[in-house]
Amino acid sequence: MLKAYKFRLYPNIEQKIYLAKTFGCTRFVYNRMLTERIKSYEENKDLDIKAMKYPSPAQYKTEFEWLKEVDSLALANAQMNLGKAYKNFYRDKSIGFPRFKKKTNTNSYTTNNQNGTVYIENKHIKVPKLKSMIKIKQHREFNGLIKS
Repeated sequence: MLKAYKFRLYPNIEQKIYLAKTFGCTRFVYNRMLTERIKSYEENKDLDIKAMKYPSPAQYKTEFEWLKEVDSLALANAQMNLGKAYKNFYRDKSIGFPRFKKKTNTNSYTTNNQNGTVYIENKHIKVPKLKSMIKIKQHREFNGLIKS
């Protein structure tokens, strides 16, 4: 059985900067991929949608060096979110076409736990690519394996 837990974070200045970079990079990758999908659809309307190949976040890292500073799985999840948005749109048109992501006060991103890169220890959480641990308000004991 899968469970979701939310914990309040208390990041320091360095951690806030890293989280802001990650939020911005995931939003940038999502919006860039959406722009390229729209452009390729306009140019190739006669082709099958499933036959078209789109760039991955790893291909953007050569053009935009600053994408290397954040977690690659967060960028990959942005790509998966866009794919899911397109699938939902083609499944049911009433959902609407995928929209561009905006800067908001409630930012979030998803990363995956690979070989213990995400763990909770002593009311602190470790996230990938960040050297220090972020303080959290741990209001309940966590038992089990962290998936994302």
